[in-house]
Amino acid sequence: MVSKDQGIGGAILAVCVIVAIGYLVLVIFPGQFIGLFQKITSSTGTDTRLDAVLVLVSVAFVAILAIGAWIGWTMATTPPPKPIEEITSEIEEKKEEPKAETTAPTTDAPATEPAKKKK
Repeated sequence: MVSKDQGIGGAILAVCVIVAIGYLVLVIFPGQFIGLFQKITSSTGTDTRLDAVLVLVSVAFVAILAIGAWIGWTMATTPPPKPIEEITSEIEEKKEEPKAETTAPTTDAPATEPAKKKK
């Protein structure tokens, strides 16, 4: 059974991977999917500068999505922690256990009688 945290982690992973793939497809093939993306062309070399910025921004954006996907993967594959009730009951059981160590008297003196109470 999947815990709530594992489900959220799986969702984060899926969203990051889908957005990264969709983004890269739109960057590589802009005109084939959406007609709004048209290549800017001019004789001044603006096209080359925009491509250089696009590459840097794309690498940064995909790196951020990769970090998000890694966080999602970690959350999805990490087992859920024990409930607090179990942890506290284990701690209480350890405190209640008597110590197994027995200490023998180190002196050879005879045991004395307990002091008598005064009336």
